[in-house]
Amino acid sequence: MAGAGWKVWRKLRIIKSVTFQSSRFYSSDWNIRHGLVGMVGRTPLVRLNKVSDETGCEILAKAEFANGGGSVKDRAAYFLIREAQKSGELKPGGTVVEGTAGNTGIGLAHLCLAMGYKCVIYMPNTQSHEKIELLQTLGADVRPVPAVAWSDPNNYNHQAKRFAESLDNAVWTNQFDNTANRLAHIETTGPEIWQQTDGKVSAVTFGTGTGGTLAGVGTYLKEKNKDIQVVLADPQGSVLYNWFKHGKLERSEGNSITEGIGQGRVTSNLEGAPIDDAMCITDKEAVEYTFRLLHEEGFFVGASSGLNVAAAVRVAKSMGPGHTIVTALCDTGQRYYAKLFSRKFLDDKGVLQYIPEPYRISLHD
Repeated sequence: MAGAGWKVWRKLRIIKSVTFQSSRFYSSDWNIRHGLVGMVGRTPLVRLNKVSDETGCEILAKAEFANGGGSVKDRAAYFLIREAQKSGELKPGGTVVEGTAGNTGIGLAHLCLAMGYKCVIYMPNTQSHEKIELLQTLGADVRPVPAVAWSDPNNYNHQAKRFAESLDNAVWTNQFDNTANRLAHIETTGPEIWQQTDGKVSAVTFGTGTGGTLAGVGTYLKEKNKDIQVVLADPQGSVLYNWFKHGKLERSEGNSITEGIGQGRVTSNLEGAPIDDAMCITDKEAVEYTFRLLHEEGFFVGASSGLNVAAAVRVAKSMGPGHTIVTALCDTGQRYYAKLFSRKFLDDKGVLQYIPEPYRISLHD
């Protein structure tokens, strides 16, 4: 759903989502979570002390690794399944199919186990063995296929769609263009940020892959306070910075080592998002802040989290002291250990030099 129709629908959903705590998604007792599904959302909002003190702002991060499946994508995964259930497309014992290279697949696999569904994941064959083995451990039928562009009919997403269509009682969850993804953040992440900050949030910034987090959080918060700034943080090599700044789908220079964010198109989840600004974050910045988070704050996270915090620091400096900036720590560094914490990999990518020497103790050869 996009355009004017989306805006009308959005306002109706916003009104309903204000009372989200009383819905079936959440237990009335926050001390007891109802199974793995009950562990989706309600993550802590953490003050990042070092960068907050440096900028004079409150830089806060949603600890999304605290979701039951270990990442921010658990929210989208649950809502993708939930909306398919509500529409009748997915019935008990059915099959959930997705094209994914990472966390959405992991979230879906966890939730399928908890909710009684089969899970089939198509992914590019360029992905690490660790990801494939993890998905298989979670019971998913993993189908690596050659990595080709979105425009190619054999792109892993298109293959996932065709396979789902060939089965009875199956759904292709279509994380990029199914706006249930965005809805997850309108109904959960946005309200959580608003409540956890007592409405005192000046800006939010997130890296963007499907676009669901940025668009959903931005949509909810703008309805609460139109002055809250929504900033798109884009990795190098993605088109979204130039799309927002110059109206052109042209890639910025370089290729990024970050995973799960960056795009070559505008997804349905991102279309119509209330974005105020965009910034291109280099791998240098993303890696620097990933290791700063580890050694200065104690958070073992991936490069997308480092990119988010780098963007939050930039936003804080541009707004000046006294503001509250919210971002996310998307997942844990363990999922990227083989590459992101490899001395050789980082040296080959030309970013090893940007990690402070004392922090390189965390690297493996």
